[in-house]
Amino acid sequence: MKILITGSNGQVGFELQRQLCLLGTVLAPTRQELDLANEKAVAHWLEQHQPDLIVNAAAYTAVDRAEEEPALARRLNAELPAQLAEYSAARGQWLVHYSSDYVYPGSGTAPWQEDENPWQEQDATGPLSVYGQTKLEGDQAVQQSGCQHLIFRTSWVYSARGNNFMKTMLRLGRERDALKVVSDQVGAPTPARLIAQVTALALAPSKTLSSGIYHLAPGGETSWYGFACEIFRQAAERGKDLAITPDNVASIPTTEYPTPAQRPLNSRLCCQELERALGITLPSWQEQLALTLEEHLNYS
Repeated sequence: MKILITGSNGQVGFELQRQLCLLGTVLAPTRQELDLANEKAVAHWLEQHQPDLIVNAAAYTAVDRAEEEPALARRLNAELPAQLAEYSAARGQWLVHYSSDYVYPGSGTAPWQEDENPWQEQDATGPLSVYGQTKLEGDQAVQQSGCQHLIFRTSWVYSARGNNFMKTMLRLGRERDALKVVSDQVGAPTPARLIAQVTALALAPSKTLSSGIYHLAPGGETSWYGFACEIFRQAAERGKDLAITPDNVASIPTTEYPTPAQRPLNSRLCCQELERALGITLPSWQEQLALTLEEHLNYS
């Protein structure tokens, strides 16, 4: 089986290559080898290589810059998934696609529920930004294409590599003895490694997930402030030389940290449907941070 992984340079794409290599031959073109922003280039590549399974980890993830580049964000987040879904539907193949908590309006405090009915699912969504809107359009395009699909909606992705919140905090924690971090946005930090592991499990021959949307995030919840404090606490336990301690991290509301794109305050995701379908219990975000931090410290 030939497996196309798009976005292979990204955090999730890198981890997918490590996890899916046991399921078949992985095709992971770089940006230089395949320009995903070019519809004709993608069509030519698909015709030339004819993958049996597509795992779409590509996305325009610069949330604030998307407000200034909506056309490019729409191409990568909506039109590309639609193109890949059309290819998969025509061949009766599966498509795995990754989505975001940003498709939800961020209101309330209850976790957003998984719902296999796409028409009911649209009632619960309400993106606050161009990024969120284009991700929702991508989800809808995949659902409406008729292809067999798994859409994993996740939150606050980070990893031992790439640019992400954990690595930014570690850098700032070495440089500064005090920080202010937003405390009224709540979700679950999700390592790219966990996303790839769950994807591999979902694609295993012994598993039979129905087409639909599944939430994928670790257990528990925290704020960006709580995440930062836990990063510093665990890093100090591992002997990391930091100028800051958790006591010197101040919590601030989102209103004190304005950004071009509005962020959802409530990014809690109910993952019960995924756990039930796979027969698993997702680990806590603190446990996953420990593994990711350990890998980063060993890697760096």
